[in-house]
Amino acid sequence: MKELEIYVHIPFCVRKCNYCDFLSFAADDRVKRRYTDSLIREIGQFKDRGNYAVPSVFFGGGTPSILPAGEIGRILDALRETFVFLPDAEITVECNPGTVEREKLQLYRKKGVNRLSFGLQSADNKELRTLGRIHTWENFLESYGLARESGFDNINIDLMSALPGQSVKSWETTLKKVLELDPEHISAYSLIIEEGTLFYDLYAKEDEKRRRGEEGLLLPSEEEERRMYELTEQMLAIRGYRRYEISNYAKEGRQCLHNRGYWQRKMYRGFGLGAASFMEERRFKNTEDPEEYVRRAEHGESCAEAEEKLDRSEQMEEFMFLGLRMTEGVREDAFAAYFAVTVEEVYGDVLKKLEKDGLLKRENGQICLTAYGTDISNYVLAQFLLDES
Repeated sequence: MKELEIYVHIPFCVRKCNYCDFLSFAADDRVKRRYTDSLIREIGQFKDRGNYAVPSVFFGGGTPSILPAGEIGRILDALRETFVFLPDAEITVECNPGTVEREKLQLYRKKGVNRLSFGLQSADNKELRTLGRIHTWENFLESYGLARESGFDNINIDLMSALPGQSVKSWETTLKKVLELDPEHISAYSLIIEEGTLFYDLYAKEDEKRRRGEEGLLLPSEEEERRMYELTEQMLAIRGYRRYEISNYAKEGRQCLHNRGYWQRKMYRGFGLGAASFMEERRFKNTEDPEEYVRRAEHGESCAEAEEKLDRSEQMEEFMFLGLRMTEGVREDAFAAYFAVTVEEVYGDVLKKLEKDGLLKRENGQICLTAYGTDISNYVLAQFLLDES
């Protein structure tokens, strides 16, 4: 049986955060229940159920933990009726502090959830208010404590740097406080000002100035952002967290199996509003219209809209883009086995230039970003676009 990762999108949240451009919105319990029913119908429509084994399930959002206690269990029951789960399958639920209680966490455990991902972002309450988060640092500590008491021994904490009004010192304080809790995994991202968010209206012009190297008033400077970035790796390394992807750090044996699958171009099937899938070199995505999604699911119709078949060049580009995000990089023999051509034949000139510029290194059949290459990874990855002409 082929392995197929599962992603389940739960689009609900208490309220939209000021920086968020994800497909998410507030809803009442009736809407949530109807959506869950539709999700279960969509899962049941999967045709090739006997051909795939599931190594991981990831409930993302939105805020999956906002669902009433039994809904995650109902969805997992539907998935198990449709798919074969591997015995050690990783099952993650994203949670926001303040949206979990002991009963809910215990039910997660009973239904096989074995990994939680908490969206903390900052340990500074002023910064949390700026972000528009619904919780405080104290709320997070309570939720985290309940998770530990409920038996969860694999927890990720999401953090965000380069926030409006944030200093290098306050970021260092957040890191120290989180490290004292000793989570198994930490994801640390820099804020990106996305169009269509409140932050875009407030800070887009300043963000442009900062990226031109000009002094801003509210956002940290480029130099401060770089210092936060360096501080993150230094402090986490001392405490035994290995950086295994540009923004992800884990203790030994605690890397996120599901996310590694994305970067290794493993197949995944997304269920739910706007959920994306990648199967047999086809990419497709569900409708983002909530009413249309429910209507299609209730009538037994496909919820997918956009479909794209990747050509050979696009597959090679993606192989390099995603593989180089991981610190282990790309294996040259894996590239050759997949495409029946060596990476040298396709990207020889690019590799030589990036090596000469100190952005890539090649050792023992592996191609990896250097520390400098990681700093400017967007530029490096763009070099692997193939000229169609």
